[in-house]
Amino acid sequence: METQLFAIPTYTAQTFVFASVVFAIFACLPVLDYRIKLSKLPVIGVHSSGEKQRQFFLTSAKKIYTDGYRKFKHTVFRIASWDDDDVVIVPPSMLSELRKLPDDVLSFSEATSRVLESKYTGVSGDLSVLAHCVQADLTPALTRMNAEILDEVEIAMERFLPRENSTAVQIYDTLAYIVAQVSGRLFVGPELCRDSDYIDCAVKYSLEIFTAAGAIKKLRPWLRPLLGSRVPEVKLLWDRERRAMDMIGSLIRQRQEAEKADPAWQKPDDMMQWLMARSNESLAKLTNRQLVLTFAAIHTTTTAATNVLYTLAATPEYIPELREEVRGVLAENGGVLTTKALQQMLKLDSYMREVNRYYPIGLITFNRRALKPFTLSNGQRIPAGVTVGAVAFAVYDDPDPNSDVYKFDGFRHYKQRINARAAGAQARTQFVAANEDNMAFGYGRHACPGRFFAANEIKIILARLLLDYDISMPDGLTERHAQLMSGNFCSPDPKKVVVLKRVQV
Repeated sequence: METQLFAIPTYTAQTFVFASVVFAIFACLPVLDYRIKLSKLPVIGVHSSGEKQRQFFLTSAKKIYTDGYRKFKHTVFRIASWDDDDVVIVPPSMLSELRKLPDDVLSFSEATSRVLESKYTGVSGDLSVLAHCVQADLTPALTRMNAEILDEVEIAMERFLPRENSTAVQIYDTLAYIVAQVSGRLFVGPELCRDSDYIDCAVKYSLEIFTAAGAIKKLRPWLRPLLGSRVPEVKLLWDRERRAMDMIGSLIRQRQEAEKADPAWQKPDDMMQWLMARSNESLAKLTNRQLVLTFAAIHTTTTAATNVLYTLAATPEYIPELREEVRGVLAENGGVLTTKALQQMLKLDSYMREVNRYYPIGLITFNRRALKPFTLSNGQRIPAGVTVGAVAFAVYDDPDPNSDVYKFDGFRHYKQRINARAAGAQARTQFVAANEDNMAFGYGRHACPGRFFAANEIKIILARLLLDYDISMPDGLTERHAQLMSGNFCSPDPKKVVVLKRVQV
């Protein structure tokens, strides 16, 4: 009888098949468990599967969120999003218990990384070092450095604003360059912040981050590992990053060499130096952190200021009263926009906050990634792997279509502040407040740490504009420029213009 040395006995083949089936079952168990837990949460916004669903979310996200919030006002619900991501929406009433969860349960950095598509763009979503430096160094220094901010606003506005008596201005771009220079004064010092190449690089880098992340999100999820790092928008971002790193890296090396040569060397008083002092990170890491800081500062501040100016142009009836407030506050403070003077501009602060309320920068706030499952006080269980958020405009929703919340009232928060008796209640009405009633800057310990600097910067720029210019819509238009909407993103159209006409003194 011929011996088959390499034949596999029947029982071995059966064992192999059985083992494979068992392995497959165990491998699928976590996914199955996740889907079962997720299925217990009510869902809204399902249109169809695949690409049609993505397109539906891109064009109808605000309606989906509004419908979901009205239907499930006091409970959690999930939405069918545009991505390979399951999004769970939590009502504002439950945010107080979510804010107590540690970062290893609900992660801010993981959620930020997904927004920025860090896996493919290389832009870090871990902002912990920057946040600490902003909170510990920048915010306490604002009063001390207010004169420098004022000085740089003067220089930048003279440089970038039109000299004509009346002209139409693409204000987003103009503000972006002003903000880049003014922020740069506190980030990298007066020499580099005024360099044309640095300003141009900083502004375009900030825009190209979102362009690159948006290009990634437009790819089908299964294509991203193959094409994510190759799309032209990502390559353009990396090229811009290299150029910016050359400039910032050169500044860091100069400072390091100066300190080595002379231990008594007077260190600059800015974010770059504070970052260098707080960490022993590599040149590349320090440079990257500075770039991320620049991106965050330029994008949020420019967007918020543009929204205010678009709204002022469409509501010119507010301009005389706001201008009068600025003049009165200046008169009380020796003609200087001191920190105290900025705090006294209650009507301007109210107008800024109302714009943030009425025209939110994004539809979702309190973005977190669930790394571990947790159970809410109402018994709903949130599985690990979902993105958790709150609807930014939900706190202003009202079933009555004639409700006051649907009307723009620039002095809404001024009146609330005046009527509030307790100091704590007054503080809750401020532009920089981050609470259940105002989630424009986030909520909890990861609320935007740079909002105090941004608020001062915006107020100074707006005060100067109000003193020097009348602001109006172009071509006799009266309707405010519409916001651009795409999925979770909501922003002013950067291509629109407003008319600036010099005030005759």
